Amino acid sequence: MDMRDRIKENLQDKIKDWQEQSIKRVYFSIDKKDIFEVTQVLFRRLELRFITLSATDMPDYFEAIYHFSNDPAGEIYSVRVILEDKLKPEIQSITPLLPAAEWIERESWEMLGINFKGHPNLKKLLLDEDWPEGDYPLRNKR
Repeated sequence: MDMRDRIKENLQDKIKDWQEQSIKRVYFSIDKKDIFEVTQVLFRRLELRFITLSATDMPDYFEAIYHFSNDPAGEIYSVRVILEDKLKPEIQSITPLLPAAEWIERESWEMLGINFKGHPNLKKLLLDEDWPEGDYPLRNKR
């Protein structure tokens, strides 16, 4: 069974949509409430490597995309999560499961204001200590 089938079998109804961009690149969406469980399945059970998180301020929501690699096959699986609350975007931190996510979650918090619930060390990483609280440089100015 290839990795695509294994992911679908393990996550079943947690997958909201599935897009194959190429033979080596797949995007799928989940509900934000499922991020920790989905990460646990991808990392622990299916042994995919966490690459990074990319987050974007869209006009009507925030988008967080968690990228995982199936290194032996050269495949990338990107898990898309929509954060609809523009005033208080938040999602469960995956850092307790994957310590490698600590800095990228801190960066997304600092630059976009996305709160990662349960993050053990949510403090400034890139901006000067004098940077104004609540001013997020990568948020769209409306």
